[in-house]
Amino acid sequence: MKNTVELIGHYGSDEIIACSAWTSTNRSLSDEKRDRIPAMLNSLWSNGHETPFEKGVVHFLVNTDIASHIHLLKHRISSMNGESARYKELKEDKFYLPEDWKDIKFKTSTWQDRLRVYTELGNTYYHQALEELTPILGRKRAKESARFFKTYNSQIEGDISFNMRSFANFLRLRKSEHAQLEIREIAEQMLELVKNIEGNPFEHTLKSWGY
Repeated sequence: MKNTVELIGHYGSDEIIACSAWTSTNRSLSDEKRDRIPAMLNSLWSNGHETPFEKGVVHFLVNTDIASHIHLLKHRISSMNGESARYKELKEDKFYLPEDWKDIKFKTSTWQDRLRVYTELGNTYYHQALEELTPILGRKRAKESARFFKTYNSQIEGDISFNMRSFANFLRLRKSEHAQLEIREIAEQMLELVKNIEGNPFEHTLKSWGY
């Protein structure tokens, strides 16, 4: 029931980003020049020279509620594909329940319990509508319209990649204290996964952003 993030790939490193910037002068590397990479990246980012950061890429698989999926889609400089209830039946009724609702009571039940019941009812109607509308409307129209019973907390799988410039923008907006809790938690998971890539290839890139 929790939203999850998996890092499934990455390309590039601090060195590749720095070399992209050095292309305008001399890309050749020496030990002395490698030692300058942390300061170089910090200077680039601090002064708004962000294009070289597009040479690094991080790639995630997310399982997230539809509301958070919409937040991800709004980052148009990312690349994203996701499960589509228009093209397939969502046979696995995955859904998200807010943890901070579980102890807030309404009469004899909690608001988390009420959301669970509401979601399960919507899932029941979804499958019933799909079955009963198919012979009348056809499979395609039945699938795309039955999904109206799916709630915003229904979970779908998404495949999303960012170049490091767009990833910084995503973190700035979605890791903010002003962002919705669920998308903020996804952003925090993504950042931790990138920090823990073996060899720490983006260590100084992240530090230049304040992470």
